[in-house]
Amino acid sequence: MSDVPDGLRPSVGCWVRVALDVPLPGPFDYRAQAAVPVGARVIVPFGRRKLVGVVVDNPAEPSIDPAQVREVEQVLEDLPALPADWLRLARFAADYYQRPLGEVMLPAMPPPLRKPSAYQGKRSGQGPVARLDARKAKHVVAAATPDQAPVLNEAQQAAVDAVAALDGFKPVLLHGVTGSGKTEVYLHIAERVLAAGRQVLLLVPEINLTPQLEAAVRARLESVLGVDGLAVMHSGLSDGERVQAWARAQRGQARMLLGTRMAIFAPLTELGLIVVDEEHDASYKQQDGLRYSARDLAVWRARDQNVPVVLGSATPSLESWYHAGRNHYLRLTLPGRARASSLPAIRLIDTRRLAMRQGMSPQLIDAISQRLERGEQSLVFLNRRGYAPVLHCASCAWVSHCPRCSAFTVLHRAVGRGNRLHCHHCGYQAPVPRACPECGDQDLEPMGRGTQRVEEHLAELFPQARISRIDADSTRRKGSAQALFAAVHAGEVDILVGTQMVAKGHDFARLGLVGVLNADSMLFAHDFRAPERLFAQLMQVAGRAGRHANGGEVLIQTGYPEQPVYQALLRHDYAGFARHALEERETTGLPPFAYQALLTAEARELAQALAFLQEARDVAEQGGFSGVSSLTLYDPVPLRVVRVANVERAQLLLESTSRPALQAFLTEWSAHLPTLASQSRVRWQLEVDPLEI
Repeated sequence: MSDVPDGLRPSVGCWVRVALDVPLPGPFDYRAQAAVPVGARVIVPFGRRKLVGVVVDNPAEPSIDPAQVREVEQVLEDLPALPADWLRLARFAADYYQRPLGEVMLPAMPPPLRKPSAYQGKRSGQGPVARLDARKAKHVVAAATPDQAPVLNEAQQAAVDAVAALDGFKPVLLHGVTGSGKTEVYLHIAERVLAAGRQVLLLVPEINLTPQLEAAVRARLESVLGVDGLAVMHSGLSDGERVQAWARAQRGQARMLLGTRMAIFAPLTELGLIVVDEEHDASYKQQDGLRYSARDLAVWRARDQNVPVVLGSATPSLESWYHAGRNHYLRLTLPGRARASSLPAIRLIDTRRLAMRQGMSPQLIDAISQRLERGEQSLVFLNRRGYAPVLHCASCAWVSHCPRCSAFTVLHRAVGRGNRLHCHHCGYQAPVPRACPECGDQDLEPMGRGTQRVEEHLAELFPQARISRIDADSTRRKGSAQALFAAVHAGEVDILVGTQMVAKGHDFARLGLVGVLNADSMLFAHDFRAPERLFAQLMQVAGRAGRHANGGEVLIQTGYPEQPVYQALLRHDYAGFARHALEERETTGLPPFAYQALLTAEARELAQALAFLQEARDVAEQGGFSGVSSLTLYDPVPLRVVRVANVERAQLLLESTSRPALQAFLTEWSAHLPTLASQSRVRWQLEVDPLEI
């Protein structure tokens, strides 16, 4: 640094290394007027833009010519510096999932905390946190009505005692049948941790599960939490609400944080327990940007913080079940329902020789009628929204294709706006044509059925019944899902039609019957995880029936009743299903007996994407990279839905029996991919531990 002019030479400790949310390796060096602590947020110039970044190091010297290092524009001090354990979590996620550090850190934060415009300009004030603090001074949280804790049964108490006895890190797999009272176990364990002055992180897979759990936490734990000790974090909140939850966590004001997968990155400095409810759920895997698994990061974070992590499910992921079988996880079992009710009776309805009415068997229609007479609720489950999966012309066999995707458009009925065709892949919408575009026949017919069509048919069959539909279409507006579920809980609904949104976590007191339509659609899917997903989905939705009284019944319509998935369901035998599935996985060398990564390419032409993947495969085989000897590289193939929004997609699967070897290989190989992609003019995404192949 001797040749640097005195005016450009900063005082010792004033170089800062900053992580930015840009698709470049980074971090980037800047000059600060005074020392800036690691973990602080700063506003810096980057090219012609201004960006918010996180200081990750205070180097003695910059990594480039000091004369070219630009100045930090503003140090943001509205929140404490991010704690060291949070920085370790971000670094691990960046390394493991093969992403630049800034692409992990910044997207984890609420948007206003990473926007320069939120801090600079006439209307910015002192920034988003200061504005919320000023408003909060006038806002008082109402105290919850205390709820009497139920007496735990023997299995629940044993589970609570086992977790409480743990000293430090240990993953616990809490396997309890649906209705076994796993939530009560969570609350009792959390109460002990909170009473000891530590913080609790409770993860749920979906937004619509947070309201009832939030109410339960407030009612049961307010005496140890305090009126304002619970924070909630999920993507359905406004930016201001997310900033408030984040700020309260970072300041240590939130003693307990309840949230979806994004909450795994909440900056909690006194963490004493992590709970992952419905740990098997695919919603814990982020499917864009940083493709992380919140469940897996929860286990890593618990290890790093030396605290217990409880993974709860009636249908654990096969990976977790495998770890428990090898004693890497402590397995605790809740074998019976918490209340006096028994598990529902499951019946398979063989549809091969039945006269069906709009996809419903006579047995299911009769069963719904009987429940109506008893004043009980019924749930008709169909994991397909819309009115019909496709519009069809009987004259020339035309079907409604999306012009931008290699997929059908789904017929949706909209009150007052006319029927429309929707593509569930790219969002394309169009009015329903008056006649067939190919032959002009005006007699176009819907094929198949979605939740809208089932709802319409049930209204015709049971005109006196109060019918409600809960799916992604009926719950678009903020608060609508909460209102619909509240109506079901209040007994204002006789028949509920729903998708997977209703399949898990909900405790419907009056629900006696569950009917499952079109279960077979997942039975022969290409993905090796399809049977596991189908079993979990059906077991979870079946568990909604008869939770508060005996006599619950589940009717599953299928054309393949002899399939092992359905036979295991009849016996409520998760352990038997898991044993059979793991034997198959071991024979075929699939996870958890192998580790995978998936390179996906997108281009205007499929040939471009395939050529890039083939070149990447050639580089992998010829590059002499670490770990390549234990690697299996499959051939590049098109995705099942090849074209989405006029972009064609292909994938390359990599597999290894050694996780460290795969990681070592990916670190070296991925450094070559940006150059290959720019030459091939493709976009690419590398995903570690993919859930969908």
